[in-house]
Amino acid sequence: MVVYVSPVLGVSLRPYAPADRTAVLGLINADRLSGQPLTTPAMLAEALAGRSGVDAGWWAELDRPVTSVATDAAGAVLGVVSYALRPKDAHGVILWLHCRENETVARALLDHAATELGPRPLEAFHFTSALTLGLEALPVRHRPATHAALTAAGYRGTDLWRYMHRTLPAPELPRLTHHDTEPATPDTRRLLVTEDGKTLADATIGTPVQGTGVLWWIGVEPAARGRGLGRALLGTALDALHRMGATDVILFVDDDAPAGDDRDRTAAKALYESSGFEEIDRLHSFTK
Repeated sequence: MVVYVSPVLGVSLRPYAPADRTAVLGLINADRLSGQPLTTPAMLAEALAGRSGVDAGWWAELDRPVTSVATDAAGAVLGVVSYALRPKDAHGVILWLHCRENETVARALLDHAATELGPRPLEAFHFTSALTLGLEALPVRHRPATHAALTAAGYRGTDLWRYMHRTLPAPELPRLTHHDTEPATPDTRRLLVTEDGKTLADATIGTPVQGTGVLWWIGVEPAARGRGLGRALLGTALDALHRMGATDVILFVDDDAPAGDDRDRTAAKALYESSGFEEIDRLHSFTK
């Protein structure tokens, strides 16, 4: 086994080994956000192998990930980082990193990954992994030390997503009197409101994981807005998730577009806020 001595005093880095599983799961779950499931050994195995049910296409573009752990002088695992090369553009990608929010260890992990990837453009926290339920980027308020380490290492952050959560059931919300449901993928369902053969509104929900459901999408066609259809569809989607066993629900809002843009999410955010959802964190991705 090759052991790399970090410039950080008392920290060494080496390849992940199966014996590290319990320690690494402890590091990952120490960073768990509200609405996120506990990471299981099976989820970790998928991430180590470079697979994810969400953002699967982006993972398919990567070489097999390399995962390294940081240890102290006694051999205790202090942190973990996973990274990979993307051959199509020769970019290096830092996929996930956990260190109990020790900024010194985070910097050692980032420096190690950058050294191993070599001089090239780098991306960090750009898509979700099998370790989480759709968490596509870094929750910066919950991970301040990792955020600080990225900034100190020269990465530029972009604020892309709003991560929101509420408990279920949601009896105060209205329900649709009629809608259709169809499978979208093996893990998602699509709820549709149609009129004269045309779709007026639709929502996509995810099968609950450890009691948490996901509202992946909700949209109302412009001509059908202003009739309360969005709120009733939201109430129906949350009711469906509760009947599927969910006790809470999360969603992600890509609200980085300016007001008036085609992707302006002002109305959607107002709907979520008035329907009991609370912002848990902001999600940032990074480049260097």
